[in-house]
Amino acid sequence: MKRTRVLYLEVADKIKEDIFSGKYPVGTMLPTENELEELFQVSKITVRKAIELLAADEYVEKKSGRGTTVLSNRPYNRLSKAASFTQILKNSQYEVRKETLELKKIALKKDDPLYGYFGSHATRFKRLYYLNDEPYIYFIHYLPSEMIRVKRKEFDEESLYRLLTQKGEYIDVFSDDFSAIFLSEEEQEILKTSAQIGIKRIRRSSNQQGEILEYSEAIYHTDLHPYHIDYET
Repeated sequence: MKRTRVLYLEVADKIKEDIFSGKYPVGTMLPTENELEELFQVSKITVRKAIELLAADEYVEKKSGRGTTVLSNRPYNRLSKAASFTQILKNSQYEVRKETLELKKIALKKDDPLYGYFGSHATRFKRLYYLNDEPYIYFIHYLPSEMIRVKRKEFDEESLYRLLTQKGEYIDVFSDDFSAIFLSEEEQEILKTSAQIGIKRIRRSSNQQGEILEYSEAIYHTDLHPYHIDYET
């Protein structure tokens, strides 16, 4: 029984990876149950349990006699009904672009709060989002040290959460804390603003074992655009 459970979780994770990679685009059909049985060399029951799990997380929809359709390719799909803020901006009339400012492996001292998350080393990734060519969001992400092996070009082009997933790091829970802050001179310089107040978001993303996979700080230049959230029904 235990082996069966492991198998269907493994099958579900592999199908999920293929959805994230674009092998099964949103709106297309997954292979049939028989084809998945042959592909993974497992029983029909194992395939059905895997599909049920993906359906419960709203990655796919299974309809009797019609097959299984891919509904979503967001790595954090099950975690929140909130649409990504950057995706909201990209879907608006605004022109959005991003720039990688830094990607490096850093050493952490034992008295550093991040040491408890990542140990002696972490990957630090800094990114700046522009809104109509004006600096808008300044991100500093701290990630497992192994992420430094990912090429900078991939960080430039791909979603951070998709990259984590592709490298076998699966986020199960994330939490956000927001606060109004006084911008430092460095933050004002990066955001090209004389505004004194901004919004700071601290995010902690963890896996099923409770291990932190991402700690990030984001500074929003809210004089340029307010922070906005859309919730799906």
